[in-house]
Formats: sequence, structure tokens, C-alpha cells
Amino acid sequence: MANAYFQTPIAFNEPVQSYAPGSSERAEIKAKLKEMKGEKIKIPMFIGGKEVNTKEQIKIYPPHEKDHLLGTYSKGTSKHVKDAINAALKAKDSWANMPWNDRAAIFLKAADLLAGPFRARMNAATMLGQSKNVYQAEIDAACEMIDFFRFNAQFMTDIYTDQPDSNPGLWNRMDYRPLEGFVFAVSPFNFTSIAANLCVAPAIMGNTVVWKPAETQIYSAHVIMDLFREAGLPAGVINLIYTDGPVAGDIVFEHPDFAGLHFTGSTQTFQYMWKTIGNNIHKYKTYPRIVGETGGKDFVMVHPSANAEEVITALTRGAFEFQGQKCSAASRAYIPKSMWKEVEKGLKADLGSISTGTPEDFTNFVNAVIDERAFDKISSYIASAKKSKDAQVVIGGTYDKSKGYFIEPTVILAKKPNYASMCEEIFGPVLTIYVYEDKKFDETLDLLDTTSPYALTGALFAKDRDVIVAAAHRLRNSAGNFYINDKPTGAVVGQQPFGGARASGTNDKAGSVLNLYRWISPRTIKETFVPATDFRYPFMLED
Repeated sequence: MANAYFQTPIAFNEPVQSYAPGSSERAEIKAKLKEMKGEKIKIPMFIGGKEVNTKEQIKIYPPHEKDHLLGTYSKGTSKHVKDAINAALKAKDSWANMPWNDRAAIFLKAADLLAGPFRARMNAATMLGQSKNVYQAEIDAACEMIDFFRFNAQFMTDIYTDQPDSNPGLWNRMDYRPLEGFVFAVSPFNFTSIAANLCVAPAIMGNTVVWKPAETQIYSAHVIMDLFREAGLPAGVINLIYTDGPVAGDIVFEHPDFAGLHFTGSTQTFQYMWKTIGNNIHKYKTYPRIVGETGGKDFVMVHPSANAEEVITALTRGAFEFQGQKCSAASRAYIPKSMWKEVEKGLKADLGSISTGTPEDFTNFVNAVIDERAFDKISSYIASAKKSKDAQVVIGGTYDKSKGYFIEPTVILAKKPNYASMCEEIFGPVLTIYVYEDKKFDETLDLLDTTSPYALTGALFAKDRDVIVAAAHRLRNSAGNFYINDKPTGAVVGQQPFGGARASGTNDKAGSVLNLYRWISPRTIKETFVPATDFRYPFMLED
């Protein structure tokens, strides 16, 4: 048994590769895309370290090429949910008792495997399964996932080394136990790295996990599990199931050993889960930890002193990268009247130069939205704006799902600040702009703060420092991640911990030590070296 105090390697952010013409990574990813697209794979669930296949096979198609079959996955039932819970509970004691440095080593190895031999495969799976261009896949499926693994190991070390003071004659210690039970991880389609971290953050702290990914992310979830297994993750620590949400929820939230929920998804789903957990609170051995990030209606607030060119670039990137399918995407913007014509002209130039299509063609900036349900919802907002007297489609507005789920980057000009697309989360390549009178900047800040129930990300563009100070204070509760003179997307692990409040979630900040604290149940230990042998205190003695 080791008897040294170990220090994990100092975490650093994984460099983003360029994929420029002539680069080795470009050649490698193109070859991997061709290879994987030519395969028809059968994806199993992973329960207790074993591959589990079922008779019901669900087909997987790229969103940008909906007639091309990538493979199938095994649809699970209630039995598989129960099996996954049992496997997690069976693995719990040995995993919790594994030396922390060995748990760290598994995920540090996973980081280096992903930085090397798994990189092209993980990116290609994300490009094909979720229709991300190569750069968006690189910053997500490779770099951010690597960063989560490395920084979580460092944060865990920081937690364990934080110990209380001790007075003479005694020794105080903190034992950072995992939760008593299993953790349920429910992950979204839009970020491969988030799917991995929803499992890894609880697991690295000694918890075992039942993981249910979005159906539209299963293709890359399969690669994540292969990565975990190659890194040496013991059987049963993370169990991957493919079931309908209600099937899993009905069993998980009734189980007495349910100890925590790590969730990213819709606000409505999270609120339903929270309500269900509350109704079942008397059934659990412990009060479950509920951690969720749920969405946003993210803003860009522009002051008349701002640089119009900087605003245009921030809107183009912030609203339309990955088809606006980021929880942090710029979805509404407030532009001063004096700047609007210049901003409109610049956006038309930018968006007019953007090509849309398959991520396999690297010249395409915009690809397909995730599925038909998303396509229909997003396009309905555009169709409504075209008919409304309160809004006008000023850029884009076309959509086509004949070959893939393609929606042209669209800008809506709202004539009223409470128009539907200014208030409601759309989760697609649609930006709504409200033009305000320059002199009404302060009033518009109040309007912005009360328009949406969300508070995830937001950006302020201004040159005047007095304006920046005042506006940042006024909007203090409007965004959990606040950007000054930058787009409201692109949070980096270890640099900008991510999460918002209000209807956007519990703000437990993925990519920081704050998130890991949610997955431990500390025990305070006081050891007295020479215990008292007389109950009497000095004050009780006679004068």
C-alpha cells in the first residue's frame, strides 16, 4: 500500500488543433470519417462491464444525411434499468475504497488516450452523429472532454487536501465520502463532453453511475464508453443504458438507494424530475443531490459606445455556431437604433457568405439541426415571424428537410420586445433582435432582465467603463456566465466555470471544484489522544 502524499499532474487546457489544409489532423479526421461512414455498427448497452444487446434495434442516421444508415443501438427496457442500478450498487464499495490516486489515474489516462489515439474517432462520431463541423467537434468532443478529465482530477486533489486545524491533544480530519447510493446521469445531445462529464464528475469522487444519454447522442456515447474501458474503468462504475426517459425515471426515482441526479436538458424535464424526487423524498435513504443545467435565452446587450464590427462577429459566431444548438447560444440581442443599420449590413454580409451542408465538407460553417422534431419546432418560429405584424424576417428564413434537417441562419427583427422569439428558447439557428432608442439604454437593461425566465449566459458590448460597471451590476442576476465584449459562448474548463440560475439550473458550475463538492458527503473525524477521566469541570470546584 502506498504511503506517500501524491500530487496529480498540473492540469492544463488541451490545445485546439486547426485542421487547416495540409495538416496531419485534417488528413486523419477525413480518413476516419470515411471509415466510420462506411461501417454499419451495432451498439450495445454496457451494464456491469458487459455488453448488452436486445432484439429491438433502433436505426441511427446522420442529421445531415437522413437516408444513410450508420448503425443501430439496442433499445433497453425496465429490466435493464434495474440491472444497471444493481450493477452500480454492486460495484460501489470497491470503487469507493479504491485509493483516490488510482481513480484519478484512470481519468488522466482517458484524457491522454483521447488526446491521442481516440481523438479522431471521438470527433468523427460527433460530426456524423450530431452534425458538428470539425472545429465544433474538436473544441467539444476532444478538448473540453480532455479538460474535464484533467481538471476534475486536480479539483479532487484540492478537495481532499483541504483539512481542518487541530488544537493540542487532538486531531481533526475530514473524510470526503461519496454519496450513499447511486447517481443517475442524464445527458443531452449537443455536447459530447458534457455527456462524459455528467458521469465522470460523480464517479471520480467515488460514486457509481447509471447513465442515460439522449438518443441522438448514442453514436458518440458508445465511443465514450470504449474510452472508459480502455482507460481501465472497473465494471459497474458507469453503466450505460438506452431507454425512454419515463421508463428509466419511474424506476430510478422510486429506488431507495437513489442518491443524486446529474442532468443537462430541458427546463420542463428537470422540473418534472425535481417534483418527482420531492414526492418520493420519504422513500430514500438520504436526501438526493439534484444538479441540473437546463437551458437559456441568452442575450447580447449592446451600448451605443460599442464597436459595431465586434458586435457583428460576436452575433454571427455566438448565434449560429453549431446551428445555435448550444445552451449558451446568443438568441436575442438588443441593438441601439444608431447602430442598427451597420449591424444589419454586417450580418447580411456574414450570413450571406456562410455555406450550409454536411460537416464532411469542411467549407460548411453551418450543418443540420439534430432531428425532425427540432427542425419542425425551429421552423415554426420562422414561419410565425413571416406572418406576424410584430416581427420581420430580415435575414435567411429558409429551411428544407428533404435530405437532412437544414435551416438557414435566420435573423428576426422584433417590433415588440416581448415577441415570442425574444422570450422563448428556440435552440436553433435563429437570432431575434430588438432595436431600442439610444437614450433608453437603462430602460432596456430592465427590459432584458425581465423578458425571460432564464439566466444562463449573456454578453455586454460597450467601450465606456462607467457603462460596463453599471450594466454589469444591473444584470448581475441575469446570467451565470457574463461576457464583456465577447460572444456568450465558449466557456473553457478551469477558466470560466459554466452554469446559470433562475430557470437555467442549479448553477453548480461544471468545470470547477464547485460541481465536485455536490458528489461528496463529508464526515468530520475528531480523535482525542488522551481522553478525560473525570467529568468535573474546574468551575465546579469549591472556592
